[in-house]
Order: sequence, then structure tokens, then C-alpha cells
Amino acid sequence: MEASEAEFEHPRKAFGWAARDSSGLLSPFNFSRREIGEKDVALKVLYCGICHTDLHMAKNDWGNSIYPFVPGHEVVGIITEVGNKVQKYKVGDKVGVGYLVESCRSCQNCIENLENYCPKSILTQGGKHIDGTTTYGGYSDSMVVDEHFVIGIPEGLPLDAAAPLFCAGVTVYSPLKYYGLDKPGLHVGVVGLGGLGHMAVKFAKAHGLKVTVISTSPNKKEEAIMNLGADSFLVSRDPDQME
Repeated sequence: MEASEAEFEHPRKAFGWAARDSSGLLSPFNFSRREIGEKDVALKVLYCGICHTDLHMAKNDWGNSIYPFVPGHEVVGIITEVGNKVQKYKVGDKVGVGYLVESCRSCQNCIENLENYCPKSILTQGGKHIDGTTTYGGYSDSMVVDEHFVIGIPEGLPLDAAAPLFCAGVTVYSPLKYYGLDKPGLHVGVVGLGGLGHMAVKFAKAHGLKVTVISTSPNKKEEAIMNLGADSFLVSRDPDQME
């Protein structure tokens, strides 16, 4: 799709940063958002994290990227308008948007609140919406999203810190809860100390777990122990430590 088409296909003018090719380089991008539906909210984007998935898609590492590509699915903003049937939110609410903006709502996965497994789920960025247009992510000044895929942010939680919770945070929190690793006194190992690893250590410690970080890099020991509060640190390339 050409940028000129994206700018005029919907009524709401929007501005963002898009990759135009597999270089992954972002540049200014004028496009448009749809008008709000009866169950949609419009929000002004205030913060947006960057996930490694965004980098893969910007560079077409998986061979299915749609250009221009506006990344961003760790989105935090403030609601500026609501549809006439929106029930959960009002103008001025601080909210976030994660990796999905639509699903079929009727399959077994959707019924069990597992929309990420829905065969008709639609990605926040680089997907095809039900109207056939491309979805653009949170590296933009505004979004329009169905309220079902919007999460309220409690007062007092810093908005910049909240943004990564909508992908990296969910990715590690969900398995901790699913496998019962959310009870004080349990011991959990966290392999790697990238973005997900950081979140895993923080959530585990918040639940009162004992945490061992396992990393290939000895240089990350101080960060794991002193900054994140991990209880112990193992270097995976050290056979003595891994016994």
C-alpha cells in the first residue's frame, strides 16, 4: 500500500513512524485511522515500548511484513473519545493496548479469553483488519481500538513503565500464574536477562519467589543481583556452576 492511500483511506488523520522496506529504518509517515464505532475508543498515544517482534517485522525477518509498517504493541495513552455503547471506559481514562486488536469472539479460544489463539485474531501492527485495511501500531500519535482489547491503567502506576507490561509483562506473568509459580517460597529459574528476563525476575520477586538467573554473560550478574533483586546467578557456559 502506498503512503498516499494510507493517508486518505480513513477519516481521522494520524501521524507515525514507519518502515518502508526491510532495512527496518523508520521515517515520518502520514496516514489515517478509522472513525470510532459504537464500541470503540480513540486514544492519544503517550508512550509505546519496542518489542523484538516489532524489529523482526520491520526487517521482514519472517517474510510476511506489510509496508509501510508502523510498529508498536506496548501502547499507553489517554482516551479522547468513546463510542456510544462503550461501557468500561470514559474520556480521560489512562489505558493500554497490547498485541491484538480483534478476534472472532465466538470460537472456543475466544470464549475462554484466549484470543491470542483465535485463528482470526488481528495483530495491532502489520495485520489486516476486518475491513481489509492494514493495522498500524503505537509508534503514532493516536489509535482507535475496540474496548474489548483495551486495559485500564491504575492511578499511580507510571505510564512509561506500564507500556512494556502489555507484551513483555503479559508474556512472563501468564505462565507464572498458569503453572502456579506465584506463591511465596517457591524457586524459579529465569533463563536470559533480556526484556522478558527483566520482567520475569520482577514479577517473581513481587510474588515472593526465590529467583535464580541463568545467563551466558557473567557481566550481567551485578544487574541481576543488585538491580533486580535476584537471589542467585549462574553462568550457563560454566560447567561447574551448571552441575
